[in-house]
Amino acid sequence: MTAAPPRVLTVAGSDSGGGAGIQADLKTMLALGVHGMSVITAVTAQNSLGVQGAWELPVEAVRAQYRSVVDDIGVQAVKTGMLASAELAGAVAELIAGTDAPAVVDPVGVSKHGDPLLAASALRTVRTRLLPVATVATPNLDEVAQLTGVRVRTEEQMREAAEAVLAFGPKWVLIKGGHLAGDAGREGGNRAVWEGGNQTAWEGGNQAVGEGEDQAVDLLTDGAEEHWLRAPRYDNRHTHGTGCTLASAIASHLAKGDSVPEAVAAAKEYVTGAIAAGFALGGGIGPVDHGWALRGSRAG
Repeated sequence: MTAAPPRVLTVAGSDSGGGAGIQADLKTMLALGVHGMSVITAVTAQNSLGVQGAWELPVEAVRAQYRSVVDDIGVQAVKTGMLASAELAGAVAELIAGTDAPAVVDPVGVSKHGDPLLAASALRTVRTRLLPVATVATPNLDEVAQLTGVRVRTEEQMREAAEAVLAFGPKWVLIKGGHLAGDAGREGGNRAVWEGGNQTAWEGGNQAVGEGEDQAVDLLTDGAEEHWLRAPRYDNRHTHGTGCTLASAIASHLAKGDSVPEAVAAAKEYVTGAIAAGFALGGGIGPVDHGWALRGSRAG
């Protein structure tokens, strides 16, 4: 009998267009060799042009889905996405707190098209209840501003943003700098790590970036050490689902036993390839290609 692969549970909304949300999470998990399971928190009517409607599920339905999976099958990691309301965010935080597994919290605030996916009244609950139970929080720059008021316009300001998010209690925070204006990094294209204040070069499988090349830069830190992750920034508008995909990839690697820095580095490599291979669907922003590595369709 074949042994079961590591199990990862996503707690998120459904994207009817298949590029983000539960659908992106499960595709990512399959691509990375783990068994994906789901707790659906909301249903959206969504396509390449935007979100036409969203309906959150009752807290009882979310709690029942979670308990059904965890109590019988068990999990090696949990990932959260769209939680919609304060009630749902609070319930999910309580469930995660009682689960012995790492949790990746993607504090989804708006969609790729700018549609709100989290009620303003839920922000306090995310700050005070959900972020404190996160092993890794993965906000983009818009979500950082929404949660902390810190507006990041330079790489240096990413440190300030990380400190502000860590103050809410997650063990690690990954500040995603994809929304920064393109800037060739100052470390000559290689990711750098600061441990205890000493700078050391760390290649670790990160995609090679040439000096002067436009980069997508993220900062991972637990407040004591810093990991700067750099990858090529591809000129591809079809990036729907990047945040969901990255968080799910991190959770997948954590479930397989990687450390947080290892999991984030591997996830960054995976999502960079998915962005490079993103394709057009419909009349708007197409999705990243979750199956790029399976098909050997590395672009760039």
